[in-house]
Amino acid sequence: MVKIRVLLADDSSLARDMLRSLLEYDGGIEVIGEAKNGREAVRLAIELKPDLVTMDMEMPVMSGMDAIAEIMATRAVPILVVSSMADAGQACAAVAHGALDAVSKPTLDPATGAAFVAKVKMLAKIRVITHIRSRFSEKPAVPITPCPQPPISTLMLHPGDDDSSRVFAIVSSTGGPQALATILGQLPQDFSCPLLISQHIADGFAPGLAEWLAVICKLPVRLAREGDPLAPGTVYVSPSETNLAVTRSRRIALVPRLSGEIYHPTCDVLLASVAAVYGRQGVGIILTGMGSDGAAGIAKIHNAGGTTLAQDEASSVIFGMNKIAIERGAVQQVLPADEIPGAMCRLAGLVV
Repeated sequence: MVKIRVLLADDSSLARDMLRSLLEYDGGIEVIGEAKNGREAVRLAIELKPDLVTMDMEMPVMSGMDAIAEIMATRAVPILVVSSMADAGQACAAVAHGALDAVSKPTLDPATGAAFVAKVKMLAKIRVITHIRSRFSEKPAVPITPCPQPPISTLMLHPGDDDSSRVFAIVSSTGGPQALATILGQLPQDFSCPLLISQHIADGFAPGLAEWLAVICKLPVRLAREGDPLAPGTVYVSPSETNLAVTRSRRIALVPRLSGEIYHPTCDVLLASVAAVYGRQGVGIILTGMGSDGAAGIAKIHNAGGTTLAQDEASSVIFGMNKIAIERGAVQQVLPADEIPGAMCRLAGLVV
């Protein structure tokens, strides 16, 4: 059996020892090196050619953020950010730099450790490509040309509808923060429809995601709270500990997790509620990610007469959940991530 070769990058020897113990307890993983700072992580990633790198954010000499950008520009490899919840905003920015995912530092608890090992095994199989230096930073610039207008002849537009009464539900998983940054960063300040985001993310990291997106986006971004009314032109990010949904009174509902749910928050819950409440005024957008979560929910929006979009394969980190939705005939138009904002603007009545 060929083992998965992992490089650990963390300035704490205790953290590295714990990660090594968790990973090597599994017979299919081998830790081939340890880096105490970001510069050493870059060097070892080039020399050892690991299948995956675990990366801490706060390290001396070179930060984890800079190390990720350097590795992805020179010798691309799957990177899993392993950080504290206090670094959640940085962790989300790191995913935009090219890391595949971010998790909080695991404990020796068997369930937590097993989930971490499973994540490493899954991400190590993903093919990544060398990146041009990331255009996103901790304080990324919003593109100066918002709302490019792609061809949208296949979108379901309903004459006489009030475009401002639409609601947009965007769902994503692995690679989602990159795509969300691309999409939300191009929306203009006068985008008048509520936007609901369900991004698979580790518990405790959703507030950091919301804070990071708020830097990128011209619209206000909030962590969704139970009972909040949907305000025009506002972005609501789902907590991971509950599932985001909307009520018939057009308010936020946070639905408890169900046993057996694999991904958190669950995208299907949000999309199904938008279909039930908004009907043809609902817009579902399914982005990059592994698995099939979201495919059933976006089909409900399609069947309710709403509008459905999907990110294309070329711009996806993982062409998974969006691929399944497309194959099931639930998607009206497939677009690169950077063309989705134009379609959204058109649907919101902003023609440029």
